[in-house]
Amino acid sequence: MERTVCELFAGVGGFRCGLNSIKSKDFKLSSETWRTVWFNQWEPGKKKQWAHDCYVKHFGTALDLNGDDTTNMDIASVDKAAIPDHNLLVGGFPCQDYSVARSLNGEKGIEGKKGVLWWSIWDILKAKSPPFVLLENVDRLLLSPSKQRGRDFGIILACLAAEGYAAEWRVVNAAEYGEVQRRRRTFIFAYKKETHFAQSLGLRKDVLSVSGILGKKGFFAKVFPVNDIAPAQVLPAELPGDIADVSDSFSFEFANSGIMFDGSVYTVRTQPEGSPSETLGDIIEKDEVDKKYFIPGKRLYFTDPASDHSDETEEELPAESRRTWQYIKGAKRKYRTAANGHRYVYSEGAVPMIDEWDKPARTMLTSEGSFNRSTHIVRDYASHKIRILTPREAERIQGFPDDWTDTGMPEKFRYFCMGNALVVPLIARMGSSIKKIFRAEPRAKPRA
Repeated sequence: MERTVCELFAGVGGFRCGLNSIKSKDFKLSSETWRTVWFNQWEPGKKKQWAHDCYVKHFGTALDLNGDDTTNMDIASVDKAAIPDHNLLVGGFPCQDYSVARSLNGEKGIEGKKGVLWWSIWDILKAKSPPFVLLENVDRLLLSPSKQRGRDFGIILACLAAEGYAAEWRVVNAAEYGEVQRRRRTFIFAYKKETHFAQSLGLRKDVLSVSGILGKKGFFAKVFPVNDIAPAQVLPAELPGDIADVSDSFSFEFANSGIMFDGSVYTVRTQPEGSPSETLGDIIEKDEVDKKYFIPGKRLYFTDPASDHSDETEEELPAESRRTWQYIKGAKRKYRTAANGHRYVYSEGAVPMIDEWDKPARTMLTSEGSFNRSTHIVRDYASHKIRILTPREAERIQGFPDDWTDTGMPEKFRYFCMGNALVVPLIARMGSSIKKIFRAEPRAKPRA
């Protein structure tokens, strides 16, 4: 099967870097082993599309079947029929409210909330019918919304089932498989039931067979090995046949691993076989770092450096104390006033002040590099003074080549793009397995 791919919500090209094992920003396009026939990246509300510009700078653009460049358009407005045919659809889409309602004329199907990007994915699946799909989302997708646990993920699985797909999922903590970041994400690998890969799994509706797929034979079991699964631990469920019924009434406690086929769902909590992770010390810059990244002493601490909390229920701290990293990362107690005038005590726990070299990074957010509780601050390798991460170190944490985002965008957007990105080496691992799957697939007949 030809290795053609369509990359949605492409960001700065994480899927493409991973699938093609790109290690340097000076790579040659001719070295790519997957042919990206089309991509889309559009940041709503942004006058300057920095991520799209970065992608195009590295890879160039891609025209649709009408000869138009629609790669920087709202995906909802793109003509899905004009997207070139592809055998693998990939994308990291946001966790949103996927609930649906019946249309005014019930025979015409369902209507999802406007602006929810899953519906554009589903429209592409209906229009282009790619045999394989690889998607990424946050780990909380499996349990949302809080008032109807599992509904949103159930809707996604029901949509895939309606288009003839089976689907595996796995929540992967990158650090548990050797990477330098404790980042948990849900990955979904879907495949048409008529593919050779689906047939080779021998999909049968019994927990013994399913436990073998989830533990040894399946896609994620081979890419991200887990400890042995006891069949008795596998929990089954059935999706309602109508997607609107899923939205109205379905609820299920999805575990971190599972599979869906023919409307039947099987899930189990797996434990990673894993491997030792890299650490911040492995990726920290060893050469001299620009002074602008270092934190002045007066911005580090406002009191005893050993203190990790503040209590403002008796007396408020001065503004300069609140502008220190010790304050923002420390535990707090302070009064706040609700919108209705009610006064209450707000409290939050402490996070580590300094991220040490001997541990993997915490999950990187889009606020990285700013004065924020979630921002990493580290000891500089050369001077041991305290500073924030450099954009290059942020890229290394996500597995991108050095200076990948150094394409003219402001530094705050370099951090933002990395906080939005995925862990590239995880995609490389999955890409290697998908290549083997494609080699075993018969060459597809041309679409009519």
